[in-house]
Amino acid sequence: MGGAPLPHRNETGVNTLRTTLHSDTRLTDRFRALGVAAGGVLMVHASMRALGPAGPPGGRGSEVVLRALRAALGPSGTLVVPTFTPENSDTSPHYREQVRGLSPEEVAALRDRMPAFDRAVTPAPTMGVLAETARQAPGALRSGHPQTSFAALGPAAGRITVGHRPDCHLGEDSPLARLYELDARVLLLGVGFDRCTAFHLAEYRVPAPPRRTYRCVVVQKGVRRWWEYEDVALDDSDFAAVGADFAGPGGAPVRTGTVGSADCRLFSFRDAVDFARIRLPAHRG
Repeated sequence: MGGAPLPHRNETGVNTLRTTLHSDTRLTDRFRALGVAAGGVLMVHASMRALGPAGPPGGRGSEVVLRALRAALGPSGTLVVPTFTPENSDTSPHYREQVRGLSPEEVAALRDRMPAFDRAVTPAPTMGVLAETARQAPGALRSGHPQTSFAALGPAAGRITVGHRPDCHLGEDSPLARLYELDARVLLLGVGFDRCTAFHLAEYRVPAPPRRTYRCVVVQKGVRRWWEYEDVALDDSDFAAVGADFAGPGGAPVRTGTVGSADCRLFSFRDAVDFARIRLPAHRG
């Protein structure tokens, strides 16, 4: 399999390790072997660090992986990635971490320079380099939620990203509900179930989910302003445990394998949501 260290003798005659770059052709073959099907809809959560270096030398590895995924899906397949932006909110864990230990004056200055969301240009640095590469790819469409947007490439991109209501993070008026309708697959590429966004849709489908207030910076009629809204209280703290049950005995079919240097899991989006909808109340008492 690609990515195994090869012995290499440097100019001093000492053996070192030279890492093989994972080619897009080899990665495409591995994605297909894992079960990524041509013509399907695939949501990907990925760690490029876990996958390892992808070639050719001097190129962007994330572009190689994106090409490989799209080749495995084929021209009729659609790729989806999360492009969340907690950087523009003062109700996010990201914000709480940023302001820890700051003076009131420093907090005020930070709030003044927090960027308003613009779906065309706002980056999503916390989502990883592959998601950022997909967001910026020619033809990519992005949903309009100021905090939990998604980007998509392929024939179903418009259906998936349209109509993302700004007061609905990850519920029935979000791309997650469209992925459920389209019987999408989820690929965890070098990451765990704690990153499985599909479980969030289940939070909306449990009886009487708790709700909370959110705030973020938006632009309305050309003016930067803070916007406050209420939505389901999102909580991913038990997603790893739910995922362990999901992939364990009595759970749902989860295909496992290695792509590059990354351990991977591939499974049905619907299966994940339906399982979590039943299991989350038990995990949360």
